[in-house]
Amino acid sequence: MTETAPRPTLEAVAERAGVSRATVSRVVNGGDGVREPLVERVRRAVEELGYVPNQAARSLVTRRHDAIAVVVAEPESRVFADPFFALQLRGISKELTAHDNQLVLLLTEGRDDHARVGRYLAGGHVDGALVFSLHLDDPLPGLIQGAGIPTVFGGRPGWNGGTGSDVVYVDSDNRGGAREAVRHLVGLGRTRVAHITGALDQTSAVDRLEGFRDVLGDTDPGLVVEGDFTPGGGERAMRELLERCPDIDAVFAANDLTATGALRVLRERGRRVPEDVAVIGFDDMLPIAEQTDPPLTTIRQDIEEMGRLMARLLLGGAGEASSGVILPTTLVRRASA
Repeated sequence: MTETAPRPTLEAVAERAGVSRATVSRVVNGGDGVREPLVERVRRAVEELGYVPNQAARSLVTRRHDAIAVVVAEPESRVFADPFFALQLRGISKELTAHDNQLVLLLTEGRDDHARVGRYLAGGHVDGALVFSLHLDDPLPGLIQGAGIPTVFGGRPGWNGGTGSDVVYVDSDNRGGAREAVRHLVGLGRTRVAHITGALDQTSAVDRLEGFRDVLGDTDPGLVVEGDFTPGGGERAMRELLERCPDIDAVFAANDLTATGALRVLRERGRRVPEDVAVIGFDDMLPIAEQTDPPLTTIRQDIEEMGRLMARLLLGGAGEASSGVILPTTLVRRASA
């Protein structure tokens, strides 16, 4: 058997550096009031001994855990199947890692999970929370407010308990992007433009529907069908649209996954894209948008940057901010429209 070398202690670092234990503690935990020559001696001793601070003890001193909860208000099956969440989580992870913070992922399958997440956040395990994909009747904003921790939301406020002016959030220009998409279709000479919405209990879907209406005004209600941001929802909605309005010549889908479902149905029904029906999506998620048949014209939002900015706002002191940030969108033209 091999014996494990004892873990270096705070006292061992103090002895090596020739300073008091209290001085080492202040340096290791980021405290002030230590002269720079002593700081350098402590840091050198830490490196030589391979000292690793005890996180539990450090948290008692600093009241920080260097951990951020990322709460996604969706079931596991949705989160791991939709590239949107992977992109946003990648942006968050990059920013947290750059600041030596740990990401703690929390998902919600149902109402019981909401209570569990609320208890965890109120339990003092993390320094803050990043929350996205909320639904209009979601109790999470209220639970998080009750936990009393700094929070940044992904998406425009509008959900239950999240309408206050002090809510800090990051979103894309969903309404403006939708307007640009529909103007593009109209500019192509399309006169029967339909819209497959996202889940209308989410503000992003509502904003994109409003952008559609901004351009087309009081359009035929039959040209709008609710989807759910999934390929299956896009298929169902596209079939319904073709039954209701077989003469449609353009479709604005609420996201790229919805557009992939719509394209499949159009192909099954023998409708040529874009000759018979032009299709445009929203997100510009690669490689999805480039690998559809034909490649998808879409509205680009920088999903990864949204995640990074959420984390940046939180780490920079979201409690001091008083409003949200809206990121711009751009039209990316490919072959489908």
